[in-house]
Amino acid sequence: MNRAEERRILVTAFEPFGGDGLNPTEMALEKLPEKIGGFSVRKLVLPVEFVHAREIAFAAYDALLPAAVLMFGQAGGRSAVTPEKRGKNLMDARIPDNAGFMPKGLPVVPGGPEFLPSTFSAERIAEALLTKGIPAECSDDAGTFVCNTLLYGMLGHIRGAVPAGFIHVPYVREQAHADKPFLELGAVVRAMAAAVETVAEELKEKALFSPSLQSFINVDRYNEEERR
Repeated sequence: MNRAEERRILVTAFEPFGGDGLNPTEMALEKLPEKIGGFSVRKLVLPVEFVHAREIAFAAYDALLPAAVLMFGQAGGRSAVTPEKRGKNLMDARIPDNAGFMPKGLPVVPGGPEFLPSTFSAERIAEALLTKGIPAECSDDAGTFVCNTLLYGMLGHIRGAVPAGFIHVPYVREQAHADKPFLELGAVVRAMAAAVETVAEELKEKALFSPSLQSFINVDRYNEEERR
C-alpha cells in the first residue's frame, strides 16, 4: 500500500428518500475534488436504510482504514449547514426508510450509551464555513432517522480511532421546495470541500492519524528540506 493510498478521508452521502428525486449530498459528492488538503477523498453513496447503510459504511471503513470519516445527509427545513456534535441511541422514524423499515423507539445499539460525541471539531468546521460565506451552525440534534443512526453507529464502530462526524445540509434549489429554506448546489459543494479541508488541517496539526502516516509526513518534510 503506497503513501497516497494511505492518506485518505472517507466521505459519505445519501441517495434520495421520502419521495424526493434528488439528494443534495449525493449531488455535491459527485462534484467534490478527488484530493483535498493532501488527502485522497474516498466517496461513498449510501442507501437510506437503517440497517444496510451502517453495514456498507462499516465495511468501507474497515477496508480503507481512512484517517477520518465525514458523513453528510439532508435535513430539509434547516437553513444552514449543521455539523452535528453527537449521535443519539434512538431510531424513531416518521416515515419508512427506502427498504420500508419504520422503527419506533428502538435503540441503535441495545444497551449503548444515550449519546456518543462526534470526534471531529464541529465548531471548527462551522467557523470555516462561515468564513467562506456559507450559513453554518453547530447542532446537537441529528434527528432519529437514518442520518443519526449512521452517525451513532459509526462512532461506536470506530471507537475514537479517527476524527468522525456527520454534517446536515439544507435542500438545494433543484429540489423545488419553494416553501422551505435552500442553498445553491455550489454552496453545498463548497461546504463539503471546506469541511474535508478543515478536518485534513486538524489531522496535520494534531497528528491524529496512524504512526505510519505520521512518518509519511516526516518524509515529506525531509524531502522539502532537501530541495531547499
